[in-house]
Amino acid sequence: MVAYSTVSDSFPESQLSGVACPAKALGPAERQVLAIRVLAGTKTISRLAGEFDVSRKFISQQAVKAEDALKSAFSLPKPAQDAVLFYLPVTKPFIEQLVLGLALDCHSSVRGVVALLGDVFDWHISVGTVDGILQKAMLRARSLNAQQDLSGVRIGAHDEIFQAGWPVLVGADVDSTYCYLLTPEDQRDAETWAIRLMELQDRGFHPDATIADAGTGLRAGQTLAMPGTLCRGDVFHALQTVQPLVTFLENRAYDAIEARTKLERKRAKKQRRGEPTRGLNARRGMARKAEARAIDLATDVATLADWLRQDILSLAGPDYPTRLNLYDFVVAELKAREALCPHRIGPVVRALEHQRDDLLAFAAQLDRDLASLAEEFRQPVATVRALFNIETLDADAPARWSRQAAFRQQLGPRFCPLSEALAELVRLTTRASSVIENLNSRLRAYFFLRRHLGPDYLALLQFFLNHRLFMNSRRPERIGRSPAELLTGHRHAHWLEMLGYTRFSRN
Repeated sequence: MVAYSTVSDSFPESQLSGVACPAKALGPAERQVLAIRVLAGTKTISRLAGEFDVSRKFISQQAVKAEDALKSAFSLPKPAQDAVLFYLPVTKPFIEQLVLGLALDCHSSVRGVVALLGDVFDWHISVGTVDGILQKAMLRARSLNAQQDLSGVRIGAHDEIFQAGWPVLVGADVDSTYCYLLTPEDQRDAETWAIRLMELQDRGFHPDATIADAGTGLRAGQTLAMPGTLCRGDVFHALQTVQPLVTFLENRAYDAIEARTKLERKRAKKQRRGEPTRGLNARRGMARKAEARAIDLATDVATLADWLRQDILSLAGPDYPTRLNLYDFVVAELKAREALCPHRIGPVVRALEHQRDDLLAFAAQLDRDLASLAEEFRQPVATVRALFNIETLDADAPARWSRQAAFRQQLGPRFCPLSEALAELVRLTTRASSVIENLNSRLRAYFFLRRHLGPDYLALLQFFLNHRLFMNSRRPERIGRSPAELLTGHRHAHWLEMLGYTRFSRN
């Protein structure tokens, strides 16, 4: 091969000029060196073409060939379609792990597991064998669940769900989403709840507060088992009680508008025909009055619902006493309109009347937290609250940054630490048991496969959901960690390894 530095000396222009076609005179080695010179970029294509007395098109062709050769040399060969990727030692423990993975990770039914093993692995097992594998894991999972320390639970969320007509008591930590209670029961009365909560207390369960809906048995049970722990009201369920009323009244107003419009069209048609419209005139007048009443009622109730959602039960808002007064005002205004739609407004009024203190318990705690921060940073409570309300805005909200700028200038070096403390308070202030609703949606994917649930099966589900890592989450601190790790702050082994199995690993 000709040396890179001696190309021009080895092929002087005087020797190439006499050749009829200099490009044809270049052998493979010379063309290779020429292509390397082009790719190296030490000289332009035009200059190289002049030195070798060839066209620029010829030089470009050699460069393309060289690029293709480089790509081919450094590209990985495509494996054949039937190439062996890796070998898998299929043992009895591996089959058991596969059964658990299919049942829990893939939400497969027992018969689905049997079908897959037969179709893919040519391994035929019975439904009873699959059930036995699950039962073995259930016993281990129940033991591990009972060993978990629950002293890290700050706010607990409780609820009752139903499967095949039977209640299932559910409890989860709001911060970590760790499920510490998942038991099927014959009853959901106060005594049942009290017994389950006492059992949790034996494992260190002493939360600052709990959140639940207005279930009487649930709240009475907590009063018996944990008399010193406040059970806050679930804002989500309260708002879900009001919203259907707003929707119903809006639809009724639209129906009234449509009824009035039909009468006016009918009246106009008769007028064009010259027919009498006396009867329609009276009906149109009544329809207009009914329409006005329906629109006014729908507008008023929608406004009251907006105040309840955006000003009273929202995270950002006035202090606790002001919220109490506004809450009473909204309930009083709804009650004043109850006669206009008693079968719809009445139940909402009675529900709100009995939940005021529970629903606004978060606001009372928020006042105490803001007062503590105001004392720590030596700022007026009103200033701290105003900055807290700004922290509740979305990060991309234009109003957030303009308002923050004024406080940044006012507070100076105290702004950043105070802002960080308020952001943490926003994260820790809990108004709803949303974690339970999320947990219920995840459980439904398993419940529909089995009509009747036993306590052992639920114990396995509880263990699996608590020790499986979050793949995605709105909260970055949760990604790649399990609820158990978030609760305790300590890493744990893979859930299959915790059940006693050695996981397969490729060399």
